Order: sequence, then structure tokens, then C-alpha cells
Amino acid sequence: MNQTTYASHAESGVANSPISIIGAGIAGAWQALLLAKAGHSVTLYERDNAEMREATTHWGGGMLAPWCEAEVSEPVISRLGLRALELWRQELPDTPFNGSLVVAHPRDRADFERFAKMTSGYTRLDAAGVADIEPSLEGRFRDGLFYPGEGHVEPRLVLPELHRRITAAGGIIKYNCEAKADDLDGLVIDCRGLYAREQDETTRLRGVKGEIVIVETDEVQLSRPIRLMHPRWPLYVIPRANNRFMLGATSIESEDRGVSVRSALELLGAAYAVHPAFAEARILEFGSGLRPAFPDNLPKIAISQPVGNKNRIAVNGLYRHGFLLAPALAELTLNYVQRGAIDNEVMQCK
Repeated sequence: MNQTTYASHAESGVANSPISIIGAGIAGAWQALLLAKAGHSVTLYERDNAEMREATTHWGGGMLAPWCEAEVSEPVISRLGLRALELWRQELPDTPFNGSLVVAHPRDRADFERFAKMTSGYTRLDAAGVADIEPSLEGRFRDGLFYPGEGHVEPRLVLPELHRRITAAGGIIKYNCEAKADDLDGLVIDCRGLYAREQDETTRLRGVKGEIVIVETDEVQLSRPIRLMHPRWPLYVIPRANNRFMLGATSIESEDRGVSVRSALELLGAAYAVHPAFAEARILEFGSGLRPAFPDNLPKIAISQPVGNKNRIAVNGLYRHGFLLAPALAELTLNYVQRGAIDNEVMQCK
């Protein structure tokens, strides 16, 4: 890791002052949790209510898959993602790490082999091996790539759990409170995602739409995310509680929040291609979220020089890696606040 030291905040006493965090989605929640557990006085502000239905997090897949993401991501994503897996295990030990399974039908064989060449950390399974770890898929695929170190979380369950742990660590959460950084003194960490554009018109953030479908069936049992090769984007079936499955996710350069017919058909078709029993599943929900992304699709922690009693840090641009990267980014912020450490690949001092 390429690190330097930038001690202005730490030496100015900010490390011991109250900290305000704006945005209680996955990025802000992890920031608040690690800072509160380290002994800081933390207040987390959220414009939505406790259900967080307006947050991008609500529509997330919750996949913790740094090896699979290496196919299309820069090495920094893998580096941060691997560290984040350790933090998930450390802070939420009940997080399921059952691995990920990548499969393909014969027509997409070339994409399957290309995926294998561009990733690592997997075991190649034959048809019997696929059926052994996922009995519901017996006879469905002739082989698969199994990534045993990967995990997944259910966003709508894990986010409230993170919030509970924040308050247990002494942090305060204020819902239905649209705080603005300029109105707060001391250290403010802005984790508002795409909403950050409202106050900073110079930001280069854009929204990348991710659409999902949630279905319910007791005719299929899966223990881990199943990623199906697709010529345009990764499609996956993620098991959730109570016989529910999340089908996701598209990646569309659009800030429209609707779900298109085309996307719905492709997501539902992907589920059917994984197992025909999904044809009888009950559709519970269509939805979409806007992932905040910079032009390079990489996350950034922007640190502003202190002005008077105001100190600002912006954590943004997590793109499609919110659940994977949030713990590692929070740890970087904590390291900076406590000892002025800078990760030169991710952090910028302005």
C-alpha cells in the first residue's frame, strides 16, 4: 500500500473532537461504526427515515466478491475488497461467506473462459461438483467456477444491524434530518452519494442505474450468489431470507429511476436460465438505485484543508462496489483521523 502522512487534522486536535457524518447508507454507516468503536463522539445524520427506502443501499445486491469483480475492476478494488472482507468478518461475524458460483450455458462459453482467465481465487468444478455445492442446479451446468472466499449480505437486514451497532458503540443517529456540511462545525464526513452534487456543483459524480427484481419461491434452494455469464452485464441470483431471491443487476448509464421492460425481461430470463422453477416464482418487487460514480469508476476520499473550526472529508464514488468497499474506506478515514495516514491511491488532499 502506498501511504504517506498528512498530519494537519490529527495534530490540530480533530482526532479528539466530535465527528458528524452525513448519510447513513452503507458508506456512512461503516464510517460511523469504526469511528464510534475507536472512541470518537459520532453523530450520523440521515435525510430518510429508519427504513432507508430512498437510499441506494436499499436496492443493493450486497455481494462481497473481490475476486469476481477483478474481471472488470482496477487492482485497487481487489486490494480494498480483500481488506474489507476481513472487516466484515471482524465486525459482523455472522456474515455468510459461502462463496460465489459462476456458471454459463454453452452459447456463452467464450465469456465464461474469458472470465476464468481474468480472475483468480476460484476452483473449477465439473457438473458433479456444481451439484454437490448447489443440489438445485444438478444437471443444469456442465461446470462452474467456485470462489470459496467470497460472501454476501442482505442489505435490508445488515444496514439496520450496522445502525444498531453504531448506537451500541455510543454513536447517535438522527433520521429525517437533512444536515448540510456548511451548517456543522468540527469534522464532517460527507457520505451522501449522488446527493452530494446538490451542494458541490463542481463534483464529477454521475448516477449509474442498477435495476433489481425480487422474487419468491420455495422450489429452488441456493446457498450462495449464482453469477450467470451475460454478453452485456453480470447477472446474478442472490438468495435472501424466507425463500426470496434478488435478481440483479443491470448497469445503465442513466439517472432515470424506472425499471425498463427490457431489463425486467433480461433479469427474469436470467433466473429462468439458472433454474426453470423460477418461472413459477412470485414477483414481489421491481426497483432501481443510482450508484454514485466518478469518471474512472473508482472511489475517492477527498480531504479539504481545515478552515477555521470546519474540517471536511468526502467519501464517494463507490459505484457498484458499495458493500464490498465501505468497510475498507472507513478504515482509511479512521487511520487518517487518528494518525494522519494517507492512502495515495484513494485519498486526495485539497
